[in-house]
Amino acid sequence: MVRLFVFLAAVQLVLLVLALISALSVPRVRNMPRALWVLVILLIPLLGPLAYFLTGRPKAPPRERGPVLRKPRPAAPDDDPDFLRSVDTEQSKRDRELLAQWERDLEKDE
Repeated sequence: MVRLFVFLAAVQLVLLVLALISALSVPRVRNMPRALWVLVILLIPLLGPLAYFLTGRPKAPPRERGPVLRKPRPAAPDDDPDFLRSVDTEQSKRDRELLAQWERDLEKDE
């Protein structure tokens, strides 16, 4: 029985701390002023934090369920096909110039 009491006291303390942090950190709360929510959380042991989480916490903005219009960005440059294409183009241009220079050098030597 003592273990149950200690467990419930720990749960109550965690709920109290989480509710206070949540109530004090959000820009707006629902149904009552912020100061009144803090008093309810502090003065009503278990039901205060539960009431805040059920009715006082602000609702999350609704998510759009439509298709994502923007293309996801690659995580690394070697995952980006545009980057790889540009590197390949630049490298092949440099290779062609180098080959042309070697051919000119060979013609001069002969």
